[in-house]
Amino acid sequence: MSTHNLLRKQVVSEVRKRRLIFLTVMILSFLYLTASLLFGDAGLFRYMELNRTRRSLEGQLVEISRQNEQIRQEITLLKEDPFYREKLAREEFGLAKPDEYIFLYDR
Repeated sequence: MSTHNLLRKQVVSEVRKRRLIFLTVMILSFLYLTASLLFGDAGLFRYMELNRTRRSLEGQLVEISRQNEQIRQEITLLKEDPFYREKLAREEFGLAKPDEYIFLYDR
């Protein structure tokens, strides 16, 4: 009977060791997957960073689109409206007609 108890204790001990090894492997795997999901190249923090970058770029895109529309409108005015061309020549470049005088004031 003592050999039977000794054998039983060895089996129980082996089962406990296997369970401990299995549990250790599972915990390490879980920790690795958690760290990978949080800090990896496709992790949560990288996703949040890319999402902020995307929102910033979308804002820049909206601003550039607005500027492009303003430039298109100005080009259309320059091509089609002689009064706008004259106004721009007078205000931006200080040009005048042959019989006009330009007075400049210091502010």
